[in-house]
Amino acid sequence: MSTTLGMLLKQLDPSLSITMVERLDSIAQESTDGWNNAGTGHAAYCELNYTSENADGSINLDKAIKINAAFEVSLQFWSYLVDQGKLPAPQEFIHRVPHQSFVWGEENVRKLKARYEAMSAHPAFKEMQFTEDREKMQEWMPLIMNHRASGEPLAVTRVEHGSDVNFGSIARNMTKNLQSMDNFELHVNAEVKSISKNQNGSWDVLVHHNGTTQRFNTKFLFLGAGGGALPLLQKSGVEEGKGYGGFPVSGQWLVCEKPEIVEQHFAKVYGAAPIGAPPMSVPHLDTRIIDGKKAILFGPFAGFTTKFLKSGSILDFPMSMRCNNLKPILSVGKNNMDLTKYLISEVKKSHKDRCDSLRNFFPDAKDEDWKLAYAGQRVQIIKKDKKVGGKLEFGTEAITTKDGSLAALLGASPGASTTVDTMIKILERCFPEKIASKEWQSKMKEMVPSYGESLIENTDLLLSIRERTLTTLKLKP
Repeated sequence: MSTTLGMLLKQLDPSLSITMVERLDSIAQESTDGWNNAGTGHAAYCELNYTSENADGSINLDKAIKINAAFEVSLQFWSYLVDQGKLPAPQEFIHRVPHQSFVWGEENVRKLKARYEAMSAHPAFKEMQFTEDREKMQEWMPLIMNHRASGEPLAVTRVEHGSDVNFGSIARNMTKNLQSMDNFELHVNAEVKSISKNQNGSWDVLVHHNGTTQRFNTKFLFLGAGGGALPLLQKSGVEEGKGYGGFPVSGQWLVCEKPEIVEQHFAKVYGAAPIGAPPMSVPHLDTRIIDGKKAILFGPFAGFTTKFLKSGSILDFPMSMRCNNLKPILSVGKNNMDLTKYLISEVKKSHKDRCDSLRNFFPDAKDEDWKLAYAGQRVQIIKKDKKVGGKLEFGTEAITTKDGSLAALLGASPGASTTVDTMIKILERCFPEKIASKEWQSKMKEMVPSYGESLIENTDLLLSIRERTLTTLKLKP
């Protein structure tokens, strides 16, 4: 998020002076790092939790369409950066990996078919395929179909131009490009200790860096620290941040790197989330390609932690409690007992238990071929709710002050996939006069050709832009 915002601003006005502060010894080591997330280019092709069934049995596509359009904005900006030589060859950060939804059981098959019929009728999803034919499934996902019990109702949807994205590579390459520009500084091993607003509307940020203390003054401050953004928002004391809490959820993956197994699977295959599980725990068997190396990930397996970051402190959660967010936090705890029970059950799982879950997808999976790896921390949003006191949100939320001098990014999935769209909205809120200028408008259209138009309403524009970005980023089947 931060590197994207910095890159957008530097393209719009190269004279801007930007400082990036990173707590660790290099950037993108937390949730952005390739091994700390699923790498799914979230476009709503395979994620069943992005659609819902209405009372009359119809399918609500609103969230899926919105996420799909937002991802297309990211693809446009990445295509622009590739064309300009500001990102490396696409194969270094993005690969075409088909996106599939896979379900079993008569009722789930019915629901998936209804979802397919609704989605494939919309231009954004017109290339989606559906099958209940086992031979076709064997072709699409042999690892999953080998030795699967006969007679069980199965169904799959597939979109060929799905993607596997190394968000860590994108962030690091953008930062490398930013460092080559004038008036840009990166400070690593630098921890923010205090944030205070001055009478003139600017911000003072006190940073501990390599044993020294440094004070930075800025007219605009962006808090894009993943799970660490909430404590920074609280340090700022802004009214807009009051009432927000964070619910940290840890994640784990089963990883297989055996070539003879990895080569039998080429897709991101998403199933349905267990009852009581958070949306981020939708099980999926993923092809991952990171720094040229292929692997298969299965999970995620959730767990509770009081840390907001992998490299954080067990005191992160209790230290985030304030008088203004205590009621929402307690309310969420009271009203989400199913989630609590689910997280406890996940923590208790043995390696065999996790591999048993894997065998629902991959019947021949052997425990010894898979190792456990830890994903990045996810801090779900807790916010005030008039009806129940507090509400747990599973999305991504941008918070900006009324004067536009501070912005913060909270939440989790679809997160990184919608980064560019989210950062453009922050530019519009925080730099309204500049972005309305002819210069910024022209540059925005150059970077994101659909800027100023709705990809949701103008599906012809969506499809023409998609053709261009899939070609530039080498994602065409």
